Amino acid sequence: MAEVYLTPEGKKELDDKLAYLKNIRRTEIAELISEARAQGDLSENAEYDAAKELQAKNEYEIAELEAMLKNAIVIENSAASDANTVVVGVTVMLHNITAKKDVEYQIVGAAEADPLKKRISNNSPVGAGLIGHKVGETVEIITPGGPVKFKIKGIRG
Repeated sequence: MAEVYLTPEGKKELDDKLAYLKNIRRTEIAELISEARAQGDLSENAEYDAAKELQAKNEYEIAELEAMLKNAIVIENSAASDANTVVVGVTVMLHNITAKKDVEYQIVGAAEADPLKKRISNNSPVGAGLIGHKVGETVEIITPGGPVKFKIKGIRG
């Protein structure tokens, strides 16, 4: 698995989710399996099959989270706030020259991306296109909707 960029908050969320899946959800699923086993014949037991499927999904998610956390690089806010260059972890204030409007995005790793919350991945066309640029620069980015020009108005950590 490749490096995964996370904010300290994002890492804590993943750590908490992993702890929940391992300590609480595993126990809940084990109880479901036990109850289904008690019903008798497992060959035609839909509850047993469903519980085993839940168990498999839970274990897969645990493995995914463990791999992600193993390869996590935590972006410290102090490093991002000192930068006058766009890096993962900063919030960028932009003027979309093409659409003639101001926008603001936080550049995060793919694991934390949420466009509805204005958090874009460093791997997205806009995120990748902004990385390394400085305040005052105009950047043209090729997006799925066509080329878009942005002027970087500000950066904060």
